[in-house]
Amino acid sequence: MNAIASVRDALTRNMRQSGILIAFVAIVVLFAALNDSFLSPGNLTNLVLQYSYILILAIGMVMVIIAGQIDLSVGSVVALSGAVSAAVVIREGMPWWAGVAAALLVGLLVGIWQGFWVAYVGIPGFIVTLAGMLLFRGLTFLVLDNRSLSPFGGTYYDIANGFLNGWLGGYGYDVFTLVIFGIAVVGYAVSQWRSRQGKIAYQQSVESLPMFALKLVVVAAVVMWFGYQLSTSRGLPVVLIILAVLIIAYTLVTQKSVFGRHIYAVGGNRHAAELSGVSVRKINFWVFVNMGVLASVAGVVFSSRMNGAQPSAGEMFELDAIAACFIGGASTTGGIGRVGGAMIGGLIMAVMSNGMQLMGVPQSMQQVIKGLVLLLAVAFDIWNKKRAAVAR
Repeated sequence: MNAIASVRDALTRNMRQSGILIAFVAIVVLFAALNDSFLSPGNLTNLVLQYSYILILAIGMVMVIIAGQIDLSVGSVVALSGAVSAAVVIREGMPWWAGVAAALLVGLLVGIWQGFWVAYVGIPGFIVTLAGMLLFRGLTFLVLDNRSLSPFGGTYYDIANGFLNGWLGGYGYDVFTLVIFGIAVVGYAVSQWRSRQGKIAYQQSVESLPMFALKLVVVAAVVMWFGYQLSTSRGLPVVLIILAVLIIAYTLVTQKSVFGRHIYAVGGNRHAAELSGVSVRKINFWVFVNMGVLASVAGVVFSSRMNGAQPSAGEMFELDAIAACFIGGASTTGGIGRVGGAMIGGLIMAVMSNGMQLMGVPQSMQQVIKGLVLLLAVAFDIWNKKRAAVAR
């Protein structure tokens, strides 16, 4: 009976801590039950290709929100960076890498511009980026001369539409894709084991060894199943590799680096951070520089996916990125949030959009349903957190 009670308590605690993850699983199960093709290899591949740029934006946005700021300009920066890249590659006939470099330079300059006004002039980020949303959209129209530019073709097109496959052969599935996912599972297991040992060394509480092993088995099974589905479709998407590298890098930055800890300190209590010797101005400045660069990365991915640049590209992207962060557990007051949570929030939005499109739900009704589901998902997470606080 004690063992059963221990397992029940562990499950309850995990549910309280992972409310949004449970909501995500429930949404996936719902759409899978309503549409047989939802979890098909082809549709899972399309999910990766169609929504990767929102997840890239969410990585940068969650850092901005943790610092207690907001960025409303990222959709316009996506459009501007894509427009500049198209002008360089399509209009001027330069190599694909020159277009990518030009787009990244645009994002860097945008981040420096906005970071200066926020950090050193003292204008609230909301106002600076609202002005930036208008400014960079206008510049996009100027760069494109109010017309679309297409197609990119070649290597640039493959950034968001290309696949790595056939390197190790195939037997109805791509072996290379499975190997990469297998390496990812091993890496995750090793990192979790080291984290567990570190907590034990510092006499912190950890889950029982059987629960730890069960978690690893479940994660490994889900990841390898997803990898197998991709391997039977078109192989490993290039953009998934880009996204995975960004997620790993920024998870390490936010959780393991001094810069990451300072971001949390500034967002949690700006005055206390200043008294502790944290340079609040530098933190805010580099947070916006980072957001500008990631927005340009998303601009490259989106323009590659669309195989061109349009003046209206990126509209409402900022709201999708912000919603992904808040759904994933970020606090509106700053100081709280994780890259992993933002990814789950972004996936919830992607799954809902894709699932409703497959079902043929009208666009107007999609907006209504999406708003209600997002509200319920956040309410469920808040309810779980309150239960956890009462339990303590």
